[in-house]
Amino acid sequence: MTSGKHHARQMFEQTLTSIDIPRMMEWKLPLQGTQLILPECCVELSGISRVCVVAIGKASHAMVRGLLNILPPNVSASGIVAAPTSPVQRERDFAYFLAGHPIPNADSWNAAEAILRLLQSTDEHTLVFFLLSGGGSALVELPLVASMTLQDVQSLYQTLVTCGAPIEAINTVRRHLSAVKGGRLAVAASRSRKITLAVTDVPLGKENALASGPSLPDPSTVAETRSLLEQYKLFAQLPESCLRWIEAGEMLETPKPGDAAFANNHFVLLLGMDDLFHAAHHAVEAKGYLACCDNSTDDWPVERAASSLLEQLDAWQAENRGQRVALIADGEVSSPVTGNGIGGRNSTFVLACVEKIARRKITVLSAGTDGIDGNSPAAGAVANGETLGRAQALGLDPAAAFRRSDAYTFFQKLDDAVVTGPTGNNLRDLRILLSEP
Repeated sequence: MTSGKHHARQMFEQTLTSIDIPRMMEWKLPLQGTQLILPECCVELSGISRVCVVAIGKASHAMVRGLLNILPPNVSASGIVAAPTSPVQRERDFAYFLAGHPIPNADSWNAAEAILRLLQSTDEHTLVFFLLSGGGSALVELPLVASMTLQDVQSLYQTLVTCGAPIEAINTVRRHLSAVKGGRLAVAASRSRKITLAVTDVPLGKENALASGPSLPDPSTVAETRSLLEQYKLFAQLPESCLRWIEAGEMLETPKPGDAAFANNHFVLLLGMDDLFHAAHHAVEAKGYLACCDNSTDDWPVERAASSLLEQLDAWQAENRGQRVALIADGEVSSPVTGNGIGGRNSTFVLACVEKIARRKITVLSAGTDGIDGNSPAAGAVANGETLGRAQALGLDPAAAFRRSDAYTFFQKLDDAVVTGPTGNNLRDLRILLSEP
């Protein structure tokens, strides 16, 4: 069964290699003369006097490199990059901020202020590119509440990311408390032409959740925000400055579809769920497994998602007796923090599978395509039917590790943590479940 773990690791690594951002940008955004060809329109660059770039997210450096590769030589660009890692090479006329994720830091705040200043200087002759990828919500942040400090913002984020709410609910709250989310960056550059290029780790149809939608209209409301704060019992955990602001009725609606700021606004999906599935499907079948894909468990609680995907794997195996089969899933599972251990939702998902697959010919890998899993140094973990026995021999208890939110430590001791380092990409979490006949 060890070969299953080896195969799963190779499949994940090959998938990462296949989702190359600069190559995808050249393919999806061809340049014909002085026209940039978008999927739904053409942008004439000859009449543009200024190109501004705002890059926010874990894939920022690759996206900036790809954009500069496709712009004609006579078009120069300047801008701001907020990312959790430093670039290999800094581009001329770009300001870089080493911002915090999953909790904002001082550079997250500074980047937000710099971006607003840049956008407020744009006019009708400016073309603004928003380059958005996962992690952007924390990487650029500035509260609407004037009295909130950075420490208040960090406390708020810590509360939100550990409360167990789905990411859509968390983003709704973020958008209504932020000066840079929920379309407010588009409003800041209301006179300019705007193009949002996205490497998205959110479901199709919910693109405004990416980086909490700084350049896109937000359909969610103040009433929904208050309801979510109530549902997840967050009022008592809010910073005092934020709570007073909400109770005073100062929370404003975000800009909605139809707002004039979005009249000259374009959105292009560079890489998304289908691209990830295609790359993973190819990697899995190259190893001789019959594969199917599923994204029905997105945002599900981790235990429920584990049970459902393993049931689907069993059904797929029953339909294809005698063959090696694989189930590929993407998306994020909900994994509330219940202890002070080290780990994230991917290693926790695999941990939830350990006892369920014990002594069976099944392998489970779950990892983030950004190379980061929660507060751990790993992307995720891998386990098979022998994992429980090996753990017990070392005195490791998967149930206890689960309660401590300590999945990384559990798998690190078994040498089953999946460590890639930051990948410079961020589509979605990827789960690969393999079954041998």
